[in-house]
Amino acid sequence: MVGGLRLLATHESSPAMNITETAVELLAEVTSGLPGGGEQRSGQVEMAAAVADALASDGHVVVQAGTGTGKSLAYLVPIVVSGQKVVVATATKALQDQLAGKDLPLVSSRLSAPIEFAVLKGRSNYLCLQRLSEAESDQTLRVGLDHDGLDEQSLKKLRSFADRSATGDRSELADIGDRAWQQVSVGRQECPGAARCSAGEECFAERAWRRAAAADVLIVNLHLYAIDVAVGGILPEHDTVIIDEAHQLEDVMADAAGRYLSPARLATAASAVRAVVADSAASAKVSDAAEALREGLGPLVGRRLPDGPPADLGSTLDLVAGRLSDLLAELRGVPTDAPSDVSNRTVRARQLVTSLLDDIGFLRWAVDDEVLWVDGPAHNPSLVSTPLAINKILSENLWSQRGGVLTSATMPADAASQFGLPDSTVEVDVGSPFDYESNALLYCAADLPGPRKPGHREAQHREIESLINAAGGRTLALFTSWAAMTEASARISSRVPWPVLTQGEGSKAQLLKEFTENEEACLFATMSYWQGIDAVGSTCSLVIIDRLPFPRPDDPVLSARRERVGPNAFGTVDLPRAAIMLAQGAGRLIRSATDCGVVAVLDPRLAHSRNYRWRLLAALPPMRRTKDRSEAESLLLALQAQR
Repeated sequence: MVGGLRLLATHESSPAMNITETAVELLAEVTSGLPGGGEQRSGQVEMAAAVADALASDGHVVVQAGTGTGKSLAYLVPIVVSGQKVVVATATKALQDQLAGKDLPLVSSRLSAPIEFAVLKGRSNYLCLQRLSEAESDQTLRVGLDHDGLDEQSLKKLRSFADRSATGDRSELADIGDRAWQQVSVGRQECPGAARCSAGEECFAERAWRRAAAADVLIVNLHLYAIDVAVGGILPEHDTVIIDEAHQLEDVMADAAGRYLSPARLATAASAVRAVVADSAASAKVSDAAEALREGLGPLVGRRLPDGPPADLGSTLDLVAGRLSDLLAELRGVPTDAPSDVSNRTVRARQLVTSLLDDIGFLRWAVDDEVLWVDGPAHNPSLVSTPLAINKILSENLWSQRGGVLTSATMPADAASQFGLPDSTVEVDVGSPFDYESNALLYCAADLPGPRKPGHREAQHREIESLINAAGGRTLALFTSWAAMTEASARISSRVPWPVLTQGEGSKAQLLKEFTENEEACLFATMSYWQGIDAVGSTCSLVIIDRLPFPRPDDPVLSARRERVGPNAFGTVDLPRAAIMLAQGAGRLIRSATDCGVVAVLDPRLAHSRNYRWRLLAALPPMRRTKDRSEAESLLLALQAQR
């Protein structure tokens, strides 16, 4: 990194000054450019020093950094100083946008050093010029007939986009549906690569990869990074990875390292072959096999298969494998001197079929360190294999090859072990600069009936109504189930004078925009809104949590992990997950130094459980606590009066 090396040389006051001292000094320069002059945050400085130490030694560090620490600048400045090529992997698009659109430009401007950075997405996010050309040459499309979501108007819009766009990124294109986009994009398992594609030189995805390879700092989605760890060859070489929002790493890594088979995948492969072999007999048989797979998986949805697929399902998998082999044989019969568009389609179809055969071979038999189960909707159930633990994968495929920084506002207590980090890993908790003791009150509804007791929902609804009235709207209500959310929304919306926005009534972006712009609005949502939501100011003075977010007891993967752990499963598997999710939910309240309000947990177990309540409370920010609703309402009324 030329810029980083130049900065280090410029700011060295003596040969003894090391990377850590330089990073801390430059952090002060960067933060001085923030609004208000950039207050010095001790936690941010401590984190920057820990990150710099890890970068200097190619080591590993886990940093728990509470809301308001400014953790992105605390790792970006040491990256610039280190001279290393670094990948930053984040779990949310909002944080990616913040890094690329705000934080990195700020660092670059304050340090007067050009920092080359790029954002790289999965291949299917970029328009495939080859598939677009193939679609345009299809006669059924040229006469304006609908074909898998594509019509003449969509094609014209896509061609115009291809001609003017510098990136081909779908996020820049409006009004193109998922079905249409699928016909002009390719996934990792389908793309033949630039060298084997007639549009390879112009390929948007390849251009994005080249920009990524040239960048000093590369920003990616955590799932894309996990795929690179699992299979390799996805991302450019790099020295270190920063994993932000690292509390999600275990689930994302397990998902990326898993395998799955569904009827939809078979249908896609059959369709890909028909695009090459118009009268394909084998593709029709694969379509029949897809229906047989659907019928075989349907009764098993939600069930684990600890002994592998049952006999009938095993026979179906063998049938599917045989039909796919016939499909592959048909593709091998396509002449080698076929036109380029036919050749490209053939290569893509062959890769799809081959990847399916590989996955079937893996899924056919039970593996000790994998959980085999059936998931998904009835119309497209999937046979899924997921690793029981991801520590070995990360240890062998990642940490043995490069250094790493893992950070989040809520880190697991055993993060180093859970993530397979080496024994030399440093763990730091830098706290939060916010005054939770003065600005936040945790109210636990100790007198409500328990979640499984009669009258719980009715009493809970009365509690929600009373609290919202005291807050004057301005409420984010978080629920652990869709049913609980919809029932509460139907009950409360007719009883309070403020808008009650409900998940499902619009896109997430639309709902959040309306919630933040209308200060008196309430937003009722489920688990996807418990983290990554940033509603600063008076728009949110009350966060309601309907019950303690323990994971489902019938979750197939967690059930297998519980069995492996044995008698201590609750404390090892369930309680840590609930603690992190509860802290994430409660963390939606205080998003700036001036935010004030109440977190109301409407689950009396937080007040009465002798076995685990203190572990849950220890995971939360240090708020004042009360079991008296009138105290919570008094604070909310006072805040409402200040508006």
